[in-house]
Order: sequence, then structure tokens, then C-alpha cells
Amino acid sequence: MTSLYLYPVWLRLWHWINALLFLTLIASGVSMHYAGADWLMPFATARVVHNTAGILLTIAWIGFVVVNAKSANARHYRIRFRTLIGDLTAQTRYYMVGIFRLEPHPFHVTEAMKFNTLQQLSYLGVMYGLMPILILSGWAFLYSVYLPETLFGLGSVWVVAMTHVVVSYLLALFLLVHMYIITTGDTVFSNLRAMITGWHRESDPPRTETSTPAPAPRETP
Repeated sequence: MTSLYLYPVWLRLWHWINALLFLTLIASGVSMHYAGADWLMPFATARVVHNTAGILLTIAWIGFVVVNAKSANARHYRIRFRTLIGDLTAQTRYYMVGIFRLEPHPFHVTEAMKFNTLQQLSYLGVMYGLMPILILSGWAFLYSVYLPETLFGLGSVWVVAMTHVVVSYLLALFLLVHMYIITTGDTVFSNLRAMITGWHRESDPPRTETSTPAPAPRETP
């Protein structure tokens, strides 16, 4: 059994705060989007909750970017370009086929790299791609009175609203996939436990035994 301390306190704290804020934004966003359908909360309440959670999410995201850039955790986000195609192919095949055949995982967590290639690319895309767009469009929506009349030949509020909604759906989809992927560790709850305790524990890959060849018989004169 290999044990590695990969999730420091600041990262675990940010992770769970971010998860709580994101779920709050989903609940309040759905309530506003389908206002009048008697969803989770009234529109007026949902608006206040959504704006407050959005501001807190902005602060949390900025904190993650700053601290991650200055900490050792940043090494896990560095793409290994030399082996990118091969690693990506192997990992994709594993998730599509190998995992259902109980094949060994092509990637093993180390202190130098805790993400497989698909995880790394998805986290980079989410944290440094989709999240900034979500936050910027949210703030633009909040202060829409200061937007120009049109953007790209279309109504600016409509462009901002559609961008915000589409990105939020993509992030909600990522959340669903993320919740599934965390169950594919050594046990169903091993990855979840790692984000609580900070320790990643993984069974050592099985060793292949090689038999020692029998000595050749001596020739007698």
C-alpha cells in the first residue's frame, strides 16, 4: 500500500468551499431560470443567494489561482507534452473499455504527478478556461446596465446571459463526471477519503513473478 500526502489543508478547504458554493449557485440559478415554476426558492431569495455565492466563488477562485501558482501543487498542472498523445490514448481507452474489463489502470499516482492526462486537461480547462468565463459573465450580468447596447451585432445582455448559461451547464456536466470518476479509485470511497484526510492511498501494482530456470543437466563423460 502506497501512501502519499497530496492534498494540503488549504487545497482541501478550498475544494469543499468551492463545492458548496457551486451547488448553491446551481440551486439558486435553476430557481431563477425557471422562476414561477415553484422550484427550490423564490426568485427574490434566489437572486440574493446567487449573487452572494457568485461573489464568494470569485474570491475563492482568485485565491486558488494565486496560492496554486506559489505552491508545490502547481507541478500537477504542468502538461507532459512528450508523452501527451500516448498517455491520452491509453487513458481514454481505459475509461471507455479497460475499466469495464477490470484491466489495470494505465496511470499510477506519484508525488510528482497526481493527475492522469485526462484529469489534468479537464482541470486545466475548468479552472483556467470555463471558470474565468463563468465569473466574468456573471459580473457582466450583475452590472449589465454598464454594458454596450450590442456585442457582436447582438444584444449585449442576451450574449452575456447565453454565455453564462452555457458555461454553467458545462460546469454542471463536469461536476457529474467528476463525481463518477472519484468512485474509480482503489475503492469507491478512497478518492473521497483522500480529499478529507489529505492522504492518497493506493494498492501497489501486482508484481510479475518470474520463475528461475532449472540448471541444465551436467554431461557425464
